[in-house]
Amino acid sequence: MHSGLELTLLLLGCAVLGVVAFRMLQLPPMLGYLAVGVLIGPHALALADDSPATHTLAEFGVVFLMFSIGLEFSLAQLKSMRRIVFGLGLAQVVLTIVAAMGFGLFISWWAPTLHVSWQAAFALGGALAMSSTAIVVKMLTERLELESEHGRRIIGILLFQDLAVVPLLIMIPSLSRPAEDLAVTLGWAALKAAAVLALLLFFGQKLMRKWFTVVVKRRSQELFMLNLLLVTLGLAWITEQAGLSLALGAFVAGMLISETQYKHQVEEDIKPFRDVLLGLFFITVGMLLNVGLVLQHWWVVLALVIFPVLLKFAIIALLAKAFGSSDGVAMRTGLALAQAGEFGFVLLNLAMGSNLVDPFLIQLVLASMVLSMLLAPFMIDNMDRIVMKVAANEWMMQSLQLTQLASRTMKTQKHVIVAGFGRSGQSLANLLSEEKLPWYALDLDPERVQEAQSAGANVSYGDAARRESLIAAGIHRASALVITFADTRLALKVLHLVHELAPNLAVIVRSHDDRDLDVLKKAGATEVVPEALESSLMLASHALVTMGVPLRRVVHRVQAARDERYASLRGYFHGASDVSDDPEHAHVRLHSVTLREGAAAIGHALGELALDDTGAEVTTLRRGGQSLPFDPATLLLAGDVLVLRGVGEAVDRAESRLS
Repeated sequence: MHSGLELTLLLLGCAVLGVVAFRMLQLPPMLGYLAVGVLIGPHALALADDSPATHTLAEFGVVFLMFSIGLEFSLAQLKSMRRIVFGLGLAQVVLTIVAAMGFGLFISWWAPTLHVSWQAAFALGGALAMSSTAIVVKMLTERLELESEHGRRIIGILLFQDLAVVPLLIMIPSLSRPAEDLAVTLGWAALKAAAVLALLLFFGQKLMRKWFTVVVKRRSQELFMLNLLLVTLGLAWITEQAGLSLALGAFVAGMLISETQYKHQVEEDIKPFRDVLLGLFFITVGMLLNVGLVLQHWWVVLALVIFPVLLKFAIIALLAKAFGSSDGVAMRTGLALAQAGEFGFVLLNLAMGSNLVDPFLIQLVLASMVLSMLLAPFMIDNMDRIVMKVAANEWMMQSLQLTQLASRTMKTQKHVIVAGFGRSGQSLANLLSEEKLPWYALDLDPERVQEAQSAGANVSYGDAARRESLIAAGIHRASALVITFADTRLALKVLHLVHELAPNLAVIVRSHDDRDLDVLKKAGATEVVPEALESSLMLASHALVTMGVPLRRVVHRVQAARDERYASLRGYFHGASDVSDDPEHAHVRLHSVTLREGAAAIGHALGELALDDTGAEVTTLRRGGQSLPFDPATLLLAGDVLVLRGVGEAVDRAESRLS
């Protein structure tokens, strides 16, 4: 038996190692917690026992998870997505539970020795109806598909699943009562829940807003955090005293705070508690798994992985189709949600605590849920390939979209391809239009595309990370491509395709900061524009002007910072109308030098010429209409064009040395 400190240190140490390992494998941390629980649990290495202290920590994890769900609860969001949430989402949860109950009755009839009561089947159906919000949302975000047609349906179903946990948390413990008292028990539980919720929501909303205002006026971060924990755990205690669950009270606390102006601050403050304690909950779930028993009955576990995944996929895909989705969208929705989820473990734990389900069956179901979640990332990553092979009309629809895109861009030459038509993409498009420069945008949000097309914008539904979309958008005729979304993983994918299709095309990439600068540059980005740098320059310029620094000096300071950071913006080609260099602020300019027959530099390597000594530098070397990679060992030939950058005198010295 470990002391409280020893147990905490053991769990934290193993959790760190597990999460690091799974992060290195590009898998969700939650699976790392589960694996750690299996390894250190009583059925494997037996480093930790199934103690009350461990269960208490786990309960707090569920409490903070439900608090976060309540915090994200938005009546406006529910109203805008009500058809998907309360139509598609409700149908999915109900049909999955009904299917599980029907399968339980079939098993009881087919093999009486494996009798599964309807109460147990209901609890298992509720657990299997849940999908992993953490895995699905993370992967959809990485794939930029949250706003896609199937992304909206997936988020709507996940939202209802989160809401469905609340009544299931009340119902599952009540199912353990004698059958003759079940109706009374459920009715009494529903009445108590309604009374407590009405009381808390009616009086709590005004009280919460006023109380948080009082606390915030004290201007103490420590007091704010203490108050947050008090409210969360206090409301959880109230609902527990009313005979309901701790999680229900935490959910209500989150709902109440979501209506205040302190919602976003609370989200940031509560996140560390939620993530750590939730991780400990998943470790305790993993500790329940008896690996020996699972290996002994591996074929049953395999069947419990395959059958529920196929069943959920079929239910969700058919329902999505019934709600007006195309075959491709319906199949993508089903594939993304076919796995088990976090709340499934919560409900399974509750069913086990209420003695509704045989421990042997719990072990098998638990193992199958973990395995299905391990499969989820691979299913989502490959769902496009699966859909293209299975859905007969999906290939035709995508071909039609690409044909329409190609027909719109067919007559466009020297245009800019804008990858992503969000706020940044639209601002860029407006500037290009003002300069009378042609552009065409690709975006994955069907509603945005439809509205923009109605307004006359040159935008089509398409994925810039797909070869076919770039070809249809006219990448071989384009003069530049701008990636307006700050996602390094997808930007690298686009850059890889550009390198294959149009290696000399200029590509400008948006990023959050400079962390991935070298990676993006190495992949072929002409320039990387970090949001952090631009926002800091604008903040600095406004601050300097406010402090009385002359505007001209501020402009020069900002331009100097940009010149130092952006290689492609250092200088410009001067014309006859440009003023001569100001001695106080010498302007950096670009100048093209063509090596004529007999030029001194012909036959010499770039490095031999020591042009750096002149104060100028070579930015580009062109030969036969193509840009060559910069290499000091490159021998110069007649007809080569070198683009020099520097102040006027330095450029003149360098040109003289070349000629």
